[in-house]
Amino acid sequence: MTRLQNDTFLRALLRQPTEYTPLWLMRQAGRYLPEYCETRKRAGSFLNLCKSPTMACEVTLQPLARYNLDAAILFSDILTVPDAMGLGLYFAEGEGPRFERPLRDEWEIRNLAIPDPHAELQYVMDAVAEIRRALNGSVPLIGFSGSPWTLACYMVEGGSSDDYRKVKAMAYSRPDLMHHILSVTADSVVAYLNAQIESGAQAVMVFDSWGGALSEAAYHEFSLPYLKRVVDGLIKERDGERVPNIVFTKGGGLWIEGIADIGCDAVGLDWTMDIGRARKLVGDKVALQGNLDPNVLFAPPEAVAREAKRVLDSFGNHPGHVFNLGHGISQFTPPESVSVLVDTVHEHSRKIRAGV
Repeated sequence: MTRLQNDTFLRALLRQPTEYTPLWLMRQAGRYLPEYCETRKRAGSFLNLCKSPTMACEVTLQPLARYNLDAAILFSDILTVPDAMGLGLYFAEGEGPRFERPLRDEWEIRNLAIPDPHAELQYVMDAVAEIRRALNGSVPLIGFSGSPWTLACYMVEGGSSDDYRKVKAMAYSRPDLMHHILSVTADSVVAYLNAQIESGAQAVMVFDSWGGALSEAAYHEFSLPYLKRVVDGLIKERDGERVPNIVFTKGGGLWIEGIADIGCDAVGLDWTMDIGRARKLVGDKVALQGNLDPNVLFAPPEAVAREAKRVLDSFGNHPGHVFNLGHGISQFTPPESVSVLVDTVHEHSRKIRAGV
């Protein structure tokens, strides 16, 4: 494979010294970019876009052509895994992702099986390989998956939810069934992420987007142990290079010390926790990723710069920071605001390293 020209992101995840703080954005390839919208229109549907390796590669590279980002992230969707399990993913206009066959009956849950990532999910592996070739060593490629708990939420609810009533009712009334779903899904996530690594992903991230909806006791029963199971099962080295992993629980600031103890390389933070306080809590155990409020990007340029500097100053002159938003970038974000953010992070973090 081509040697990396910019490995700042990978070095930061491994808490090695860097000349500046690397930056990438969750959902950096998406609807806020007009060029993405054009490609999406050509694809005909979101699923067509995800399942076309050539188009997935095209949109993955689009933000890198605009901005001086330090990593690319595979364009895909977290729900590819339950779709490959046979739940029938579709996207309803104005409703977001839905499943034709959500998990409701015990026999369906007992029949749940781990999909072969090189069969039902080969289109993702083809996209990873194509993107890696197209990057040609410019920046690292991030692979990703949803967490077992977050995927289970969609699988039981049948789509997104405001109150998680169905999945929480199952967790509290039939924990045996809930644990079975989580166990099969955790093993599926491990196989899926390892196949991405084998196809060319140089770091992987687990999105526990709905972990913060749980109580503390429930999080420690239904989410955290399965995040650990995923991390334990991941390939840690490929072609003589470390493959770092990031775990992100949205709303998980309360449990950051527990998350840092599961063996991951980095913990992602949403915007509700001060990153300097988080660093003091975890010490040098893990790197931290985050954590600007995505809505800051709707403010004037001087406010975007000010808030980005606030995050950098809070973390301080220490190794192990990857700058990111506290969650995915909004589709309504002005692209110009991202330019201000990228330039500010790179420039200000260089000054911090130089002690200016």
